[in-house]
Amino acid sequence: MAGDPSVEKYRERYRQQENSGAYPGWLHFAFTSGVSLLVVFLCLAQLHQIGPLEWATVPLVFLYANLVEYFGHRGPMHHPVRGLGLIFKRHTKQHHRFFTDREMTYDSSHDFKAVLFPPLMILFFIGGFGVPMWLLLDFAATENVAWLAVATGIAYFLNYEWLHFAYHCDPQSRIGRIPGVQKLRNLHLHHHNPRLMTRYNFNITYPIGDWLFRTRYR
Repeated sequence: MAGDPSVEKYRERYRQQENSGAYPGWLHFAFTSGVSLLVVFLCLAQLHQIGPLEWATVPLVFLYANLVEYFGHRGPMHHPVRGLGLIFKRHTKQHHRFFTDREMTYDSSHDFKAVLFPPLMILFFIGGFGVPMWLLLDFAATENVAWLAVATGIAYFLNYEWLHFAYHCDPQSRIGRIPGVQKLRNLHLHHHNPRLMTRYNFNITYPIGDWLFRTRYR
């Protein structure tokens, strides 16, 4: 259980307000993982005779996704933006009160809702990001580029969710002890310090954006 009384008090209130019914945390996790993996595999199954330049799609989309993650986190997730208030509320007002640098670990699967994006987010991400990207790149480049771009983007989203979930697991658990997770978790832990959260460590996955824009705090 959380040791900080103020955090524990907020967690209890959050659970009452947001998890009023039976919330299946592991089903939420499985849905996000399953749908994302299915889309990635379906995209990869469409590839045929990929040219050398087409493979460049993967690192380019990876870098693009990392910067979207960075600016999305540094911007609307921590600063109110008209039309995106729900994102600010869910992240700054809820997630950062549920988890602080002193209380980073969830108590049970009932708390997964405070970590993972809502299930509808993956459907929105596929429809609002994946489909338009595929149509644009299929028209402007090649079909292989389009499928690779969508596969990479969705895989990055799932990578984001898995890593973020791992950071809020018990660091001594099997997930918390996966090689590399602890180092990335420490960066995210600093971000959960209320004094630092609006200035440092905005990348959830790999600190490329933080390195480029000098916002990495160790």
